Amino acid sequence: MFKGIGASSGIAMGPAYVIPAWDWEFPDKMVDATDLSFEFERLYDGIRSSKDELEHIKQEIRDVLGQEQSYIFDAHLAILEDPVFMNEIQGIISRQYKAAEVAVKEVIDKFVEMFDVLDDDYMKERAMDIKDVGNRLLKHLLGSGDDTPPPTDHSYVLVAKELTPSQLVHLDPARVLGIVTMMGGLTSHTSIMSRAMGIPFVLGLEGKLIRPIQNGDLMIVDGEEGIVYVNPDSGTVELYESRKTDWLMHRERLQEIAHVPSMTQDRKQVRLAANISSIKEIDQVLKNGAVGVGLFRSEFLYMDRDSLPDEEEQTEVYKQAAVKLDGRPLIIRTLDIGGDKKLDYLPLQVEENPALGCRAIRISLDRRELFKTQLRAILRASYFGQVKLMYPMISSLGELREANALLAEAKQELKSRGKPFNPDIEVGLTIEVPGAALIADVLAKEVDFFSIGTNDLIQFVLAVDRMNDSIAHLYNPYHPAVIRLLKLTIDAAKAAGIPVAVCGEFAGDIRALPLWLGLGIEELSMSVQLILPIKHRLLTSNHAECERLLQEVLQCGTSEEIEQVLRQADSRSSAS
Repeated sequence: MFKGIGASSGIAMGPAYVIPAWDWEFPDKMVDATDLSFEFERLYDGIRSSKDELEHIKQEIRDVLGQEQSYIFDAHLAILEDPVFMNEIQGIISRQYKAAEVAVKEVIDKFVEMFDVLDDDYMKERAMDIKDVGNRLLKHLLGSGDDTPPPTDHSYVLVAKELTPSQLVHLDPARVLGIVTMMGGLTSHTSIMSRAMGIPFVLGLEGKLIRPIQNGDLMIVDGEEGIVYVNPDSGTVELYESRKTDWLMHRERLQEIAHVPSMTQDRKQVRLAANISSIKEIDQVLKNGAVGVGLFRSEFLYMDRDSLPDEEEQTEVYKQAAVKLDGRPLIIRTLDIGGDKKLDYLPLQVEENPALGCRAIRISLDRRELFKTQLRAILRASYFGQVKLMYPMISSLGELREANALLAEAKQELKSRGKPFNPDIEVGLTIEVPGAALIADVLAKEVDFFSIGTNDLIQFVLAVDRMNDSIAHLYNPYHPAVIRLLKLTIDAAKAAGIPVAVCGEFAGDIRALPLWLGLGIEELSMSVQLILPIKHRLLTSNHAECERLLQEVLQCGTSEEIEQVLRQADSRSSAS
């Protein structure tokens, strides 16, 4: 038995399949000065091929696991576009006359070593992203194929020194029973993906094994306790067969509660909705018993194409979603691009700080015909179901009124064309800018609902760019300032008599459920795969206790204190 770190819960048992570690060995190849242009062309070809491959992987992940998981590969694309990373490679080629692959490997090794020596787990895990991107680029430069393919005739426990997201995404999840790695961390992208895929994962066994694990060794992986057994005795096998049966029954029981009303033990109801990026996800939304779609990210209609979708195409997509939901709510967020989401065919001004620049509603108000085309499509779809419209990143009453004026124009244009729509469509906005939260009482008087977008709200409140690896560890949703701003927003919505939901990633954090209950949130919208675990926790919660817990949280001065209060409450709940 070996003790590691449980990164994804569950129990797996089966033969080991060991992925050999990448170990690039090639001579320190020099090139003639006359061949430098050729080496640069090889480098640029390799980068283009790597980017194309990453875009393809993003699409695969988006179709299977949803848009949120595909963001992992945006970080990889960003490395290939990072000027510091590229300048280092180009400098070695031009000044030291080294071949492109030699320069790439030197830069990878330099950056990985730089991150590895830092006393910060988060930064160490970012070194894995650099290795992953570097290995991909090297494979294109050297013309090397992928690792030896895994077995296709039986399932297995995957074992690796370290596992990259790229390696994981190319494996058949139906064959991967569990994962064991010698290195890695809880916030690594591989850990995040394994949890999304529901694969038990234990990491951190470096230096703990008596001998290396071999292909075919019988493995037991306990992702909850962070324990791995290699060739266990029969008694241990019997024990874990029983535990695995219990675990599988728990998963089945989760499915059994899909259509049970989502309410606490003292009868406080909280609606659980889904965040989606495509119609493909609606089947899973219905299977998991979501009350509807709390966030349809419409921008993904605009991505991975060469031109803007027209009114008819958008209408058809929104209509299909509304019909499939069969009367359940469908909240469509209007175009939210800019920042880290760009359209190749819609050039935007280059900005020093795009997160605070022209994005979301600001682009829509700047490009009015583009905006009105989408508004007309959403309105037309509203004739076929319970469609609601939501503006992103509103920061002032003036913006809200300007958007509503364009909505009124869109209604009039449809009326003159004889196109049916719901004239009383509900209109809301996302609270994701601190300025909007601070005037929530004013905004609440002119909309039908709020939805709190915690991802941006947290980064703006804490002045932490969550896409900046060097400071992303400071992005903490449990910061007292975040909790207080959430309370301010929710209280304003209640005073105005409008519903308020939460649609950011924080909504699906099971540790935060007591906070949402204490704050009086009546709807949480999250990734489809998180709905049943959240509901299971909700059914065993007590609303009155959570209200008392909130008062304790509001007295805390640090995020560590708040997290400690929540851990203690969770321990008391588990004990009872």
